[in-house]
Amino acid sequence: MPNDQRPLPTPTPETAHFWEGCKAGELRLQRCTGCDGSYFPPRPFCPACGSRDVEVYAASGKASLYSYVINHRPPPGFGSDPYAIAVVTLAEGPRMMTNIVESPQTPEALKLDMPLTVTFEAFGEIALPFFKPAGV
Repeated sequence: MPNDQRPLPTPTPETAHFWEGCKAGELRLQRCTGCDGSYFPPRPFCPACGSRDVEVYAASGKASLYSYVINHRPPPGFGSDPYAIAVVTLAEGPRMMTNIVESPQTPEALKLDMPLTVTFEAFGEIALPFFKPAGV
């Protein structure tokens, strides 16, 4: 994907650990030490119990395809080819929105519940997490 016009996130103190992990090739999640629940997106408190006793840890990078839509009218910076906007279920439990890469962007290739693995692409100072079919 061309990166000349792609909108990129701005890390904040609450999300810095996530973006630093992405840049290092590691998907980082947070876990509540009180109720042991993992969650995404990053925040300084547990969304389940409200505890501020949370820790950052390296996730496995494994996921499954929960839902997707194939966008045929991409905005500037996303190229001209169709691309999948997806929600994946991480092996640790949380869901996250992402794109599916290294796969044909067709319903025949993108099967719900298919196993995926994380991959990262650098865009200047930011690396974004994408998911590809496992074994690719």
